[in-house]
Amino acid sequence: MSFEMNGDGTERRASDAVPIKVNRVFDSCSDRDCLSNVPVLLDAGELPANIQLVKCKCVRVQDVCMRIEPVPFNRGFYNIDITFTFRVELLCYTHACETPTVMEGTVYAGKSSILYGSESNTQSFSSTGVSIGNMDDCCEVVNLPSCNVQVVPPLALETKIASVCCQPAAGTEQRQMPPTVRTVVMTLGLFSVIELTRPVTLLVPTYEYTIPSKECSVDTEAPCAVFDKMRFPTEEFAPLSLNETDNSSGNGCGCGSGEIPYGS
Repeated sequence: MSFEMNGDGTERRASDAVPIKVNRVFDSCSDRDCLSNVPVLLDAGELPANIQLVKCKCVRVQDVCMRIEPVPFNRGFYNIDITFTFRVELLCYTHACETPTVMEGTVYAGKSSILYGSESNTQSFSSTGVSIGNMDDCCEVVNLPSCNVQVVPPLALETKIASVCCQPAAGTEQRQMPPTVRTVVMTLGLFSVIELTRPVTLLVPTYEYTIPSKECSVDTEAPCAVFDKMRFPTEEFAPLSLNETDNSSGNGCGCGSGEIPYGS
């Protein structure tokens, strides 16, 4: 029998254990990838010849494709092949001080990882229409684990103009040198977490049913009455000096360590 403390300090006794269906994480890893000199496939095609300078305005993860395959001679281990699709907005300048033109494009990058995902020879069918596992041509059950990839917005570490080689068109001679296209190449920094999961049934202790103690309320005061309760933002009218900024802590960006911020 297990106990848990209530908010008032009294003990709350657990009831009998009950089975629940959850996705258990069998293996996971975290990684930081520096995707160096990946070309941008511009929506407009080739970068215009009059563009002399490019900067990254925004880059985001649009899609993540995953392929899971068992690792030969290593039962329970799987190779995860991941392809990231990024959408990029670029500021393109003909001259440094002129108004830039916004251009968009797509960047593709891939990575692989090997994780443990256990084994299962079962097929599961649900009334919702979801099924797990299938039969291959040899009448063997193929039940692969599920892969989850979590990412944060990528960092644009470098953006520059370059000429990249294109694949020769179909029907052209392979001896012919492939043409080059003037485009943008980027170096991206990406933090990611990869997990392999399987549905399992676990026994967990339960407590009595409860309802939230917080009441739902709507502020019915007049707007000016709400405004009068707000604290006056004195700090907004008293900018910090350089010394005060260096001595301040809690900004979370490391700018108070005396190091020169990146990009300054």
